[in-house]
Amino acid sequence: MAETSILGKVALGYSPIVDKSRAISATRLGVIPLDAGAKLEVASLLQAIGQVWPANGPKVFLNLASESLLTELLGSKPAKNLCIEVPAFMAGEPIVAAALGAAHANGNTLLLKGRPLKPLPREVLPYFKHAIVDLSEERRVDGAVPEGVTRSITTVQSGVNSVAAMEASFARGSVAVLGWPIDDAVTVAAGKDKGKIPSDLQTIVQLIGQVDAEEPVPKLEATIKRDPTLAFKLLRLINSAAFGMKVEVNSLSHAVMLLGYKKLKRWLALLLATASKEPNLRPALFASVRRGLLMEELARASGADAETAGEVFLCGVFSLLDRIFLQPFSDLLATVHVPARVQEALLKGSGPFQPYMNLVNALEAGSPVDLREASASLLMEVAQINGALLRALSSAAQLD
Repeated sequence: MAETSILGKVALGYSPIVDKSRAISATRLGVIPLDAGAKLEVASLLQAIGQVWPANGPKVFLNLASESLLTELLGSKPAKNLCIEVPAFMAGEPIVAAALGAAHANGNTLLLKGRPLKPLPREVLPYFKHAIVDLSEERRVDGAVPEGVTRSITTVQSGVNSVAAMEASFARGSVAVLGWPIDDAVTVAAGKDKGKIPSDLQTIVQLIGQVDAEEPVPKLEATIKRDPTLAFKLLRLINSAAFGMKVEVNSLSHAVMLLGYKKLKRWLALLLATASKEPNLRPALFASVRRGLLMEELARASGADAETAGEVFLCGVFSLLDRIFLQPFSDLLATVHVPARVQEALLKGSGPFQPYMNLVNALEAGSPVDLREASASLLMEVAQINGALLRALSSAAQLD
């Protein structure tokens, strides 16, 4: 992915949009200028976005912390899958109204962000499909609209960082939530289930161990054969368009040899980290895949070798395993073998991979201050980090 000039002038951040079915319906991309006086080009921004979310691709919510860039974007006829957030204090300005009308006529979804200080003009209000209301400013109680308030647009709740907050937002009538509902405390299992991976995932765990030990292909094939679902997924993967096989592969051993041990372990790690069938954990699954791909891209951009980049990928993918399986890492890592540097980051929050984790946390929070601090520890430029983020989001979109 070619890096565009705007990537060195802004701090990016990303988060999921979760709908009532707990599906990830879109991604929010935050764009914050590092220098308030810097000239930012809309064309450069749209080029960067288009490489991740093409016009025929999934939706992306754009949260631009620049009035001039936002106004220019509204009138630029962007792709229709770009949903544009507009701060309430801007929405009532006459100079912005024409741009809002142009974007609405172009087919872009407009979202009113925050509460207006005064009622919006009647001709402007119909342009907006949703209102983004932060959890800290929420006035609704169990879906009830406050007395004297008339709502003609639906609500997307922002600032949601736990499953409980997500459930409460939907109970109040929100059509979606915006944030990372992954911060719930991990419930420690008791009794016979403590530290155990669900039985239907034991084959994946065993295979990861066998790949680590570089056991011969016939032994790997024998393990895969015990799980018909896993065997089907492996053959489907190797026969997918991504591999471009001229002849269909029907042998499990052939599939393992074609994939190779490194790619096989990567695929198994992704399967394990996205295995939960609990709807409320979908944001955590979404985050774990992007963390792995992002940390891998960051490692490559910082000059790490292939082995280190692969381990950093595992660190990111497994970083939410405790929440996905509701088990502490101390128990989980007794079952799933990971390299020592990955274990140090997951168990102790330290070691050579922790700076990558800190950088991912800054990007998920969309915090320029945290971004500067985390990037300094890795000696990385903001353009490198933003480029890595967009490449990771592009790779994740292809997996979805």
